[in-house]
Amino acid sequence: MYKKINFKYKSKVKVSKLAANLIGSEIVKIGNEVNDLKAKGAEIANLTIGDLNSNIYPIPAKLKEEIQKAYQNNLTNYPPANGLLSLRKEVSKDLKTRWNLDYSPNDILITAGSRPLIYAVYKTIVDEGDKVVYPTPSWNNNHYAYLTSAEAVEVKTTPENNFLPTADDLRPHLDGAVLVALCSPLNPTGTMFTKEQLSDICELILAENNKRGENEKPLYLMYDQIYSNLTFGAQHVDPVSLFPEMKEYTIYIDGISKCLAATGVRVGWGFGPAHILDKMKALLTHVGAWAPKPEQEATAKFYENPENVNTFVEDFKGKLEESLKVLHGGIQDLKGKGLAVDSIEPMGALYLTIKLDYIGKVKPDGSVIENSSDLVFYLINEAGVALVPFSAFGEEKSEPWFRASVGGLAIEEISTMMPKLENALNALK
Repeated sequence: MYKKINFKYKSKVKVSKLAANLIGSEIVKIGNEVNDLKAKGAEIANLTIGDLNSNIYPIPAKLKEEIQKAYQNNLTNYPPANGLLSLRKEVSKDLKTRWNLDYSPNDILITAGSRPLIYAVYKTIVDEGDKVVYPTPSWNNNHYAYLTSAEAVEVKTTPENNFLPTADDLRPHLDGAVLVALCSPLNPTGTMFTKEQLSDICELILAENNKRGENEKPLYLMYDQIYSNLTFGAQHVDPVSLFPEMKEYTIYIDGISKCLAATGVRVGWGFGPAHILDKMKALLTHVGAWAPKPEQEATAKFYENPENVNTFVEDFKGKLEESLKVLHGGIQDLKGKGLAVDSIEPMGALYLTIKLDYIGKVKPDGSVIENSSDLVFYLINEAGVALVPFSAFGEEKSEPWFRASVGGLAIEEISTMMPKLENALNALK
């Protein structure tokens, strides 16, 4: 039973320390600027959002049909707290056939996309002051670490390693840590772990756990593979497939948001050790973060036939790959013309990593590009091109690296923007 507490506020504007110190999203700030300019008639190639233009990339027709049918059948009451059994069964089968991973329906938790799962992983494992290790750049780990009052250990990565952490990068930081947070294919870079890279990290985590006593909290791995179906030639790898003994320590994040172009449908799933998943489920019952019942029912029906998934994914990722190739090729053409730019060949997801080495340059009006945010807003206004700086993913604003997401644009729009980008960069001295 909870003890009743009487709060006495001195001012109506007071909020919690946590709320008062939350950091606003840099991506949202850039997005607001883009939307304001577009509302005034500006043409902006918006490469900021990790989302999809649903007119260019609609969800599968069969999935849409099943969603509509579920609403017509009045499946609009609460779903079970851990998700519909029919969906958890289909996810279990898909994990086995697609990745050869053995997880029973009881080891799977369905939520409204992947964010509640990530939050629940942090809240289930991390106590105040516990050490959490994650690479930069990476998506939102800094915010989840803050929300759980963790000791955040940010491990800086390098372009030479495709901005992915190596075992050597992580090794000095694992003593006493309770969670390592990794993602592959990686948001924001679109790069992926090789079998060798991930194997080295798994061996490191296993060795760390073997050192710990029975009364010590283990070192867990949160492995976000929400983009795992969207890969271009490279082989997606995962911890438990490489080392079965990692099953005791690994919590996976997955779902349909990216692979079925269904970001707004809000169906995600996590799977991992039963004692962790059970506590995540208990936590989320107090948050109400379950996926809507009609969407769960529809996803279960869609996954009953694996070809539904395979056919859609092959076509969809082919289109994404083509857009990324056009953008990567355009950046490489600018590099060939002598501009201070570069890009890393995309391996998966929706993203291209772009280097624009123009921090410190002078704009035509005589003002200086002080940092990556300055360059972003200069390019929005002068080139009609909107990117996200890596500072939104934990890097310093002095870093000249940016994320470009192709999900919101047609190929023609990408081609059209390149001369505008070239002219704007050439105007910097």
